[in-house]
Amino acid sequence: MTRLHDLSLAAQVDALRRGELAPADLTAHYLDRAERFTDLGAFAEVSPDAARQRISELPPSPRGALWGVPLADKDLVARAGVPTRYGSRSRADHVPTASDPLAAALDAAGAVNIGKTSTSEFGLTGFTEPLIHAPARDPWRLSAGAGGSSGGAAVAVAAGLLPAAVGSDGGGSIRIPSATVGVLGLKPSRGRLPLGSGFDSPDGLSVTGPIARSAEDAGLLLDALIDLAPFSYATTAPGGGPFVDAARREPRELRIGVTTVSPWDDDEDIALDPDARAAVEVTSAWLSDAGHAVTDADWHPWGYAELFHVLWRASAARVPLTDDDMDLVEPLTAWLVREGRRLSALDLLNGLAAARAFERRTIADFSAFDAVLTPALAQPPQPVGSYAGHSPQRTFAMQVEYAPYSSFVNVAGLPALTMPVTADAEGHPVSAQLVGRPGGEAVLLSLASQLEARRGPLPHPPAWID
Repeated sequence: MTRLHDLSLAAQVDALRRGELAPADLTAHYLDRAERFTDLGAFAEVSPDAARQRISELPPSPRGALWGVPLADKDLVARAGVPTRYGSRSRADHVPTASDPLAAALDAAGAVNIGKTSTSEFGLTGFTEPLIHAPARDPWRLSAGAGGSSGGAAVAVAAGLLPAAVGSDGGGSIRIPSATVGVLGLKPSRGRLPLGSGFDSPDGLSVTGPIARSAEDAGLLLDALIDLAPFSYATTAPGGGPFVDAARREPRELRIGVTTVSPWDDDEDIALDPDARAAVEVTSAWLSDAGHAVTDADWHPWGYAELFHVLWRASAARVPLTDDDMDLVEPLTAWLVREGRRLSALDLLNGLAAARAFERRTIADFSAFDAVLTPALAQPPQPVGSYAGHSPQRTFAMQVEYAPYSSFVNVAGLPALTMPVTADAEGHPVSAQLVGRPGGEAVLLSLASQLEARRGPLPHPPAWID
């Protein structure tokens, strides 16, 4: 029997537009699943009353790229009337009176919001285990965490609690949890999107992007996100657009670089798990078999750790916390905020200059390739609680050891996606990462679709079939 969540996002959009599926029925299905699988920690808030009210206000015929599609905000996006806690006890009672531009734009596109997906406190870490509520758990292995900071969103997509999700990625926050739980996560190029462009903050790190179960679904949602502002282009046809169309066609023969080097190798103890290495090797072989020219990227980055420490502390400095709030936030958050606020203007300017120099070098180093293949993660999913009880410095280092291939993409402003390609001995998906040229999302999606066809369908986690 086919259940509604067995349908792809693209199929659901098509069924809604044809009148074969009603927004109320689709929303009821996902609300039921979100409320039943609370043990996964995917949602910080489920808002059924607001969702039903939203359905009653939808135009009677399809209007907008996401008309009738149930989605949820990451708990960093303010939505009027819905508790928005930013994963923090310091905002436990916060109910915004106005929506952030992204929430308002998704409404304008016709989406139906069903709640908030869980995130780490203020999105500052690569794991989603905030003290304010239960951790986001890997639906394949409930003893393990889901990664972060868009951990709840990735879990919801992997377990069939949402058809797709919108996340944000400032150092891997879309790709890390997507790779952890075995879905596709796409970080767009800096400046690609009208909202969450990366130009919203001085460091230029954080961008908005899709989490989905396939390249086609990711392309469809990316097209919708790009179409959220009046100065962006309109999709070519309902359910179509430059990126979903790219995911539906075979790529031309491309030049693919391969590297297992990370920019943290000289500063942290990076050890690549055999399953992660095998995923890269298998993906490389598949790409070669498909006719692409696959060669060693021969990449030798340097000077990265120091600049990223500056950028990450500086980004934390902007979190709006008072002295009283510091008693309510988690130790790592308090440390990052205080360290960030100790930086001088010269420290920040030097860090930004180093970041731009790293960006130029990386783009030049990768310029011979249409895409570069790397591991997605260096380690398998980590047990819930692994990051607790350590010094802030050690907790930061542990995150780097888990995901050393993520943050450099943000600094360089490049597009990248992670996708499951193989499985470990227990059947848990193992992912690889593709990094594109500036503005190269279409190539990545086309390659991902080709790899999906070669890989074949992956099994779903247990929650999917319940």
